[in-house]
Amino acid sequence: MAPAPNAIPAGIVALLPKLSDADADIRYMSLSDLDNILRSGSAGFLTNEYHTCARTVDCLLKTLDDTNGEVQNQAIKCIGSLTPRAPPELLPPMVEKLSTLKTTNSVDASIPATALRVFITAFPRPITGAQPTQSTQEAYSAISKVLIPRLVGYVVMSNGSRNQPTPPPGMLEVHADNTIDSNAIDVLIELIRCFGSMLQDPEKKALQESTMAIFDNERTGTIVKKKVVLAISLLALYMSDILLNTFVSSILESLNNPNLTAAQHRLLITMVGSLARTVPQRFGRYLRQLIPFILGPLSEQAYQDALEDTADTGTADAEAEEVREAALLALEGFLSSCSNDMRPYTDEAMQAAIRFVAYDPNVSADTEDEEMGGTQDSVADGDEADPEEEDEDFEEEGAVSDDDDASWKVRRCAAKALYAIISTRSNGDLLENGILYEKIAPVLISRFREREENVRVEVLSSLTALVRKTSDNTITPFSFAGETEFELSSAVEARSRKRRRLGSDATLFESPAISQAGFKSPDASPLPSSGPKADLARLSSSIIRGVSNLLQQSTLTTKQSGIALLREMVNAQNGGLSEHFGIIAEPVIDAIRSPTGHPTFHSAGAVALASTSKLRIEALQLVGAICDNHSSTLIAPYASNLVEAVTAAVQDKYFKVSSEAIMAVESLIKVLTPPRSAGTLQANRNHVEKLYEVVLERTVATDADVEVRQRAIHALGVLLVRGSGLNQVRVLSETQRMKTVGVLLDRLRNETTRVSAAKAIDMLLSSCKDASVIQKDWTRDVAVELGAQLRKANRGLRGVSLATLRDLVGNAAALSCLDDKTVQAVTEMLLPLVSSHDLNLLGMALIIFAKLVRQSPKNVVNARLITTLCDVVVAPLGGAVLDALLVLLKAIGEQRVGQPLMQSLLQDVGVNGDPTVVGKAIGTLVVSGGATVGVKLDDFVTELHSAPDDKRKCLALSVLGEAGYRLGSSSPLEPGLFTKYFGSKSQSLPRAAATALGRAGAGNVKTYVPVILTTTSEAGSSQYLSLHAIKEILQFTGQARSDISPYIKQMWEKLMAASQAEDNKAVGAECIGRLTVIEPKTFLPSLQVSILILVPSRGREITNSLSQRCLHSAAPSVRGMAIQAIRFTLSDGDETFDEVLRPILVPMLRAMMNDQNLENRRLALGVLNSATHNKADTILPNLTELVPLVMKESIIKPELIREVMMGPFKHKVDDGLEVRKSAYETLYTLMEGAYSRISPMDLFGRIIAGLEDEHEIKVLSNLMLSKMVYIDAEETSRHLDSIAERYRSILAFKPKENAVKQEVEKLNEANKGVLKVTLLLHEVLPAKSSAGNNVQSEKWKGYWDWVKENFRSQLAGMEQELRSQTA
Repeated sequence: MAPAPNAIPAGIVALLPKLSDADADIRYMSLSDLDNILRSGSAGFLTNEYHTCARTVDCLLKTLDDTNGEVQNQAIKCIGSLTPRAPPELLPPMVEKLSTLKTTNSVDASIPATALRVFITAFPRPITGAQPTQSTQEAYSAISKVLIPRLVGYVVMSNGSRNQPTPPPGMLEVHADNTIDSNAIDVLIELIRCFGSMLQDPEKKALQESTMAIFDNERTGTIVKKKVVLAISLLALYMSDILLNTFVSSILESLNNPNLTAAQHRLLITMVGSLARTVPQRFGRYLRQLIPFILGPLSEQAYQDALEDTADTGTADAEAEEVREAALLALEGFLSSCSNDMRPYTDEAMQAAIRFVAYDPNVSADTEDEEMGGTQDSVADGDEADPEEEDEDFEEEGAVSDDDDASWKVRRCAAKALYAIISTRSNGDLLENGILYEKIAPVLISRFREREENVRVEVLSSLTALVRKTSDNTITPFSFAGETEFELSSAVEARSRKRRRLGSDATLFESPAISQAGFKSPDASPLPSSGPKADLARLSSSIIRGVSNLLQQSTLTTKQSGIALLREMVNAQNGGLSEHFGIIAEPVIDAIRSPTGHPTFHSAGAVALASTSKLRIEALQLVGAICDNHSSTLIAPYASNLVEAVTAAVQDKYFKVSSEAIMAVESLIKVLTPPRSAGTLQANRNHVEKLYEVVLERTVATDADVEVRQRAIHALGVLLVRGSGLNQVRVLSETQRMKTVGVLLDRLRNETTRVSAAKAIDMLLSSCKDASVIQKDWTRDVAVELGAQLRKANRGLRGVSLATLRDLVGNAAALSCLDDKTVQAVTEMLLPLVSSHDLNLLGMALIIFAKLVRQSPKNVVNARLITTLCDVVVAPLGGAVLDALLVLLKAIGEQRVGQPLMQSLLQDVGVNGDPTVVGKAIGTLVVSGGATVGVKLDDFVTELHSAPDDKRKCLALSVLGEAGYRLGSSSPLEPGLFTKYFGSKSQSLPRAAATALGRAGAGNVKTYVPVILTTTSEAGSSQYLSLHAIKEILQFTGQARSDISPYIKQMWEKLMAASQAEDNKAVGAECIGRLTVIEPKTFLPSLQVSILILVPSRGREITNSLSQRCLHSAAPSVRGMAIQAIRFTLSDGDETFDEVLRPILVPMLRAMMNDQNLENRRLALGVLNSATHNKADTILPNLTELVPLVMKESIIKPELIREVMMGPFKHKVDDGLEVRKSAYETLYTLMEGAYSRISPMDLFGRIIAGLEDEHEIKVLSNLMLSKMVYIDAEETSRHLDSIAERYRSILAFKPKENAVKQEVEKLNEANKGVLKVTLLLHEVLPAKSSAGNNVQSEKWKGYWDWVKENFRSQLAGMEQELRSQTA
């Protein structure tokens, strides 16, 4: 039987009498049951139960005054459950009763205020700019009608009602006994957080005046005033510009008051600093008026007066100290949140922070100088200071006890202000001109002997940030055949360029020589004559000596900060410790050692253990950096102690310490093995033996963490490679080598370590050619196991296994170990990857097959492979994948097993696939297989003449073009065979003929180029097709480039003339660019002339008549063609080309981006984008003049927006959209490759503006944000509120009912992108999404709560996707 409709309300009524029971347990359990009923009921089940709800409220109010605290807490929970379900007309009296509730039995006076806060938070938060829900509107109505008058003490919004009762004295008013209810301020803070966006201006003004009255009251305590500052800062988020201006004016008026007390001054400055952090975009305009009041207490005069007062009275003025602390905190807020508006005041701010970072009135100047002398020389004799004595020195050198001396707070805030200057003004700014190293760095170094630990750590952190910025500012990463990502990508890029220029197949088999990491001792980096690195080098000696002195202290935090500073110095300078390594070696080694023997360790407990672990990790990272960037000769004297300490750390129970120690072991291995090893062979063998044992033990240990085992496997691979006979010196014995390869094979079969094992084996196979290490049985087992991994669902595992298999077959010694059975097994497991669904894996699989075909052709080329290849050929392949396919087909032909494949290609594929791909495949097989494939070249000539349809003719042309290219000068094909089809009326045949002509001409330049140049002179389609033929020749000329030299000048003139036509401009520009690469000294100046459009001075001779015409021509098309041509030169140029381009590239870019033609500026942005990728060493030093031009193009220009009529409707067309899109693409490239040289504030300004732009720009801005959160999380966190506003407006937008499908799809795509980045920002910056008293990111917190509530299902799916990507 179904329950009666009033069953739940009846249940509530039944529980109400029990709330007055004498037994506290019954009262508590009844409240718990009531809460369960309220939560389980639907949203409207009490809407018509006014009297029941009223009785429930009365009963709950009584239990709020209960003597039992647990009952009170349960009653508060019930209020939170009842509030959103209560009838709307009950809300005002409920607020009235809660706000006037007086507790007599309760000890806790904050219970009524807590209940009010629960009432406020029970409703959904309103969304800025969106229509609030009905329940939220009803809640706000009750709050506006009852709670706000109750807070301020008078009716603020009359709403047209007359004879309203006068409310009782306001909760925020000062009581008769001059006391303030701090709980009322807590209610106000919650009210603003939840309903701030719905408050009317009169209500905001009333709340502001009431809180400022509390603020101005002299009897108000410090804690209450801090709450007031928080409330005002939150309220400022929702103030209108007029109200904010009025409020700031009142603050200025108060600051101008001559009778202002020090306490009031401090609080006003604190409020100003809080406002700067809360509303930085709107607050910056007031800095010009406010900054004098901030810098006044920090002036030189104030500094001298403070010292004199302290000297006269013997103690510092505590209130004045607090004012200085507040001023420095506000200054830090200005610098970090309003950095652009603070630029005019940077010098004054810097001087103030520098002045007070050394402010220590209780220590005389003589003592300070004595301290500095000790910093420089205290460890010169090598004696180690006693930690306890060192601490005593810090405590006793001041004249006043630290308990009475608060000047350290001023110094700490000054150090934070310096950190803010460094973090916001070092991106292509004060770091480049040397100001930071000239003015700030020496002062920070001088404060290494700071007495107070907190200040000392801030000083070290600030200097570390400066050194890190210097490292980020480096143009070209240091390289000595190392194993860095930069070198790997450079090797791949260089190989791809070589392939494009030379058309060589051999480079496809090359793999990065990762075993060469640290192969030789690095040479010292040349010291630059100027710039940040030169400035750092000049101060390195002082920094190292100062840090070495700090490392003698017993404080773990100081040691950790000092070691982190040294590590950043090594990374920034790629060394730099050579001259002073002796004074830091032993302290660093001591930091690595386990602290369990220290007398104070056991008494400190878990906190000391955690701090010590962090210190050891920092020290191990420093050791790794030192080994990677310094000569082994420097490290040799300390090798024994280093090995002892590091091996002990490897066995540490804490996995992070053990994992980092293994990384240090890997660096030590490179130092101790030939040819880098500098010590005696026997000594190094002993060290390597210890490292080998501990790494092997960690590799096979079942109780070790997975990360530890994975890193141990990698280190074992490095040790095996370096210890197995490189440079004819073997450090590992035969037994050890055989045991190691067996362990790697065993780990390859383990699910948790197989990826790491595959990478370690890859290192061995890509470098070691020694047959004594690469044995037959082991190699066969590895090949089969790698093949088995290719069947796994994990794509990352398949990719690593395939790369390792590629290096296995690329190693001659390993390939010779494979027997027919193994080859057959690997072939069967490899076949599923020969599919066009995953081109990355397909390319490597084809390369492996090419090698296996040469090893065992009859076992590899079977019916399954032929069928699979035919399926692949049908797909539209290109680039490296197509090259790999042609290499395989060439190998099949050369091994004389290509006839079955040829028959399948002709019969099963034919014209079903892309004629270009199929033609290249057949042409390659015809030339490489010769008579063994069953067809001849003449057969395709006959097919070309007799084929009935255009598809067969196109295929025949493609085959003949590829065959002509591969036959070279021995080709019997004449150019006329192709040019006769230029006049065909078919849509596809002329273009196919042009491409085939160029392809054949690339192999036989002398025969084809003269004919093509003759055709270029003809007007119309023949000229256009000839340009395509020239493009193919220039792209694939390869080693026959010398053959084209006699035709270069004529080709240039023909191309320049033909490219004037609009249809020819794009292909002509590509040809001109590729030709410029061949003769840069001749043609680059001509392109420069075409771009700059400068009228030559008298007497200057122009030898090139065409350049003369370009020079005088102001035609935008000529400049556009030249700009496009420059772009095609950037990816293929060699060193000779770079020497010519380097001095003229930036002037050309500047001229391009200032071009009056909109399309030319778009092309110029593409050139800058490409130049940043390919010519970074030329572009990056000049970004200060190029970036503003890019920023300028990213701004919406109203003059480029026009209205057009589409039928009866008006439609807006933005002609500047494509230029803005190119600008954002360029900013994205610069952000990834040169962020340290771009102003973060300017960049974020454009990113946030892009979130309000068209769909394409929104997508790019979202992508940039997803990268920025990793590149600069700190700066990203400062802009979360602005991001939240834009994201909210995107997600809250609803399309019209008659919106077309494309608009809806764009909107869904935009929403999905916003949610993805929202989740990413929350994952990286979780603290910003959680509730707290920090007013920063308040809008982001509300936005995150709203997203969680309204997009729960979408977030869940995206979170799972993000987790899988991370895994």
